Amino acid sequence: MSIPPTVSPSSAHPLLELRGVSKSFGAIRALRSVDLDVQPGEIHALLGENGAGKSTLIKVVTGAHQPDEGSVIVDGQPTSHLTPATARALGIACIYQQPALFPDLTVAENISLRLDPAPTLGRVDWKARYARAQDLLAEIGAEISPAAEVRFLPLPARQLVEIACVVGSGARILLMDEPTASLTRNEQHLLFGLVRRLRERGAGILYISHRLEEIFALADRVTVLRDGQSVGTTRMEEATEAILIRRMIGREMTQLYPAGGAAVGDPVLSLRGVGCAASGVHDVSFEVRAGEVLGLAGLVGAGRTELAHVLFGLTPADAGEIRLRDRSIVPRSPRQAIAEGIAYVPEDRPRQGVVPQMSVAENVTLAVHPKLFRGSWLRPAAEHALTLEYIRTLAVRPPQPDIPVGALSGGNQQKVAVARWLATNPRLLILDEPTQGVDVGAKSEIHHLIRRLTAQGMAVLLISSDLPEVLGMSDRIGVMRAGTLVALLPGGSAAETVMAAALGQQGGRAA
Repeated sequence: MSIPPTVSPSSAHPLLELRGVSKSFGAIRALRSVDLDVQPGEIHALLGENGAGKSTLIKVVTGAHQPDEGSVIVDGQPTSHLTPATARALGIACIYQQPALFPDLTVAENISLRLDPAPTLGRVDWKARYARAQDLLAEIGAEISPAAEVRFLPLPARQLVEIACVVGSGARILLMDEPTASLTRNEQHLLFGLVRRLRERGAGILYISHRLEEIFALADRVTVLRDGQSVGTTRMEEATEAILIRRMIGREMTQLYPAGGAAVGDPVLSLRGVGCAASGVHDVSFEVRAGEVLGLAGLVGAGRTELAHVLFGLTPADAGEIRLRDRSIVPRSPRQAIAEGIAYVPEDRPRQGVVPQMSVAENVTLAVHPKLFRGSWLRPAAEHALTLEYIRTLAVRPPQPDIPVGALSGGNQQKVAVARWLATNPRLLILDEPTQGVDVGAKSEIHHLIRRLTAQGMAVLLISSDLPEVLGMSDRIGVMRAGTLVALLPGGSAAETVMAAALGQQGGRAA
């Protein structure tokens, strides 16, 4: 059994305690005298906007960063110069939002690298390794082959492999950073059951999520960080969404989904029987009009992202007709799609949305080099001027064009990804999971940006697994299932109607 052994809930001290922890990076104060504790048999939620200090806190606890002030106490014992190796030895493990796996290795090999000491002599018992990987995957309810190469796994499956690694480590203190961000609803329920079992066995869990419904469903207590400081710890029975949101952003959140109201114009994109055998998309027909948000709903694997890849030329269509304005087109590459006025912000932000090692300015201008640098001459002043314009428009924080994008919070990285494609001045903007892993404040800012763009006449195709987002932001809702569009519904449709279509219980076109 890889779930940690029971820890007595009557322990006299917390499993994990932070006292007065502070951390700065140059002039940026990431953490300011933070106090926090996680008790045995407790799920302690940690909330905060992107940039509030949650990631820095995780890195301090896991030994990746050394605090400037304060102390980290594990099981009643103060730690000195905590490192990743000593953190693991103390029973601390973290499930990150983006899986840190080796893409060229199999699932079993990745799990073995995490859990097995490096062999010095002798042969590797591959049969035993694959058997243990299979047992761990079965324990968390993941139907994944241990022999599968990680590079071919979708993001949700890679996340489940990461979870299996942590469960196999037998850690007593678990840090979970947006663990459900890429999981299906069924996989989320499996994870929730696992988390509760870990709590019953006495493990201490620090659970980070932007999804308040998860926090209320799982947590015993919640601590909110804002600007690197703790602004309160509350037992869940005493908390409300309004209280937590006000603590996170320092103001009332009155309108997460702004109303549309833009005048809808002529069709910008028209699809008639579009298909792509390579991606499983077939017989898709709909229109997206100027000034309109068309939301695409559906379960994971329904074909929404695959359709976006068809439109952006990543897997060109081999059936049907795609019309942009009044021209028939077949995008056969992203370069061609960009030239036609199509922009695509992908769901996998770290691997496809931004280049973490490059600066904000380099990321923002990456898709417009031919326009910005005519004659092959670099023009840093023009690059900075364009970047500053989008930094102001999208409220990117910190407002520094030269810092690496990887140093920004997830929400601000997403804003940079959106800025890159806005710089191409597109007619059609495809947004694939635009607020995944983004806090409520940044989510509201992105939603208001979408409405500003449609007010200017842009057509937006919004793909989201967050059903309230689809319902709240869409002027019309398309529902996909098994690679095709099964329903086209008016904005404001009931969630039950959308889910029924996604599950194949009803279909038809009503809008």
